[in-house]
Amino acid sequence: MIRAVLCLLSIASGLAVAASGELSNRRAPGFALPDPGYQHYYDLQDFAGKVVIVDIMSTRCPHCLLLSTTLEQVKARYGEKVAILEVVLPPDNMDTVSKFIATNNITVPVVCDMGQMTASYFKATPNTMTQIAIPHLFLIDKQGMIRNDFAYEESTQAVFEGAGLFAEIDKLLK
Repeated sequence: MIRAVLCLLSIASGLAVAASGELSNRRAPGFALPDPGYQHYYDLQDFAGKVVIVDIMSTRCPHCLLLSTTLEQVKARYGEKVAILEVVLPPDNMDTVSKFIATNNITVPVVCDMGQMTASYFKATPNTMTQIAIPHLFLIDKQGMIRNDFAYEESTQAVFEGAGLFAEIDKLLK
């Protein structure tokens, strides 16, 4: 009985690792998204030749704040080699994003999506759009391909806290 349970746990943990990246290995859908004040639009094509990190997040999510802190470390460590965009959806708006940026000293661009960009990244349908879990990271290589994606869960925690994300970025920069 114990052997059967251990076997099932082993299979389940293997599935959790394999599930990471299930939205990967395809061309990253293009987008042009505004900052909260609609002063500047960020177009994925502007980052051609760079590794791009897209973080789908919410200003009210504690795990998203943790990841935002990690992305600030990524920015400091890799500089211009890596482009980072944090993407928020309604009900986040100019006020909630401005407060989030000021309170947490965020320097990474935060852009606003009304849902179309997020839907394309998650291959979402109207029925599944409400089931999108955040935060969710998409790692895009220099050729514009999504090479990995990570939903926040226990098995991916190292990615969201730094060490695992640095290792993923190092692979993409080679």
